[in-house]
Amino acid sequence: MIATGTGPNRVVSALVRLSPAGCAVLGIEPDARMADLAQARGLRVEVARFEAWEPTGRMFDALIAAQSWHWVDPVAGAVKAAQVLRPNGRLAIFGHVFEPPAEVAEPLAAAFRRVAPGSPFGDQPARRPLEMYQAGYAQIADKIRETERFNDPEQWRFDWEQSYTRDQWLNLLPTTGGLTRLRPDQLAEILDAVGDAIDALGGRFTMHYTTLATTAVRAGTP
Repeated sequence: MIATGTGPNRVVSALVRLSPAGCAVLGIEPDARMADLAQARGLRVEVARFEAWEPTGRMFDALIAAQSWHWVDPVAGAVKAAQVLRPNGRLAIFGHVFEPPAEVAEPLAAAFRRVAPGSPFGDQPARRPLEMYQAGYAQIADKIRETERFNDPEQWRFDWEQSYTRDQWLNLLPTTGGLTRLRPDQLAEILDAVGDAIDALGGRFTMHYTTLATTAVRAGTP
């Protein structure tokens, strides 16, 4: 079972990758439009906020929240996870922290401040320290411990890289962060600035990713 979040890439890509592996997968998605997108691919999705979703007696071997747990109440979500996982089932909450090179990040931040000066996203630094995200996942672990229904949570970290061409990144960028809330003209100005920055690097760049996860096993008694 997957708590999918509101992003279209999450609900579809997470389910598509697990279904061919022989897993019986169910997605929980609060946005009916995103659920329709997944269902059009033949995937099972129920529309509800995870905390309010009714499992109707169903139990699961694993619950995965891929870059979506920040939309879930951390206390109610951990309690609900304990209720729907079988003994020794695993809860895995993870997300990707990505930092483009300064030559790309700085023009993006400057353009955002210019086109949307009142946005809280415009006040954020171009590059944020990894420690800030690690602290967030440590807080998630604390909420899981509070349920007293899981073994002690573990913190996992994976570092990796991905190369992007100009077009690949400009296609992906509008789906991230505060850019989803901009007007078309605002978004176009930001994409032009970022595109120029990538052109100056030769038309492509390498993104450094860190995947952070908090994971815990449901205690072995019902």
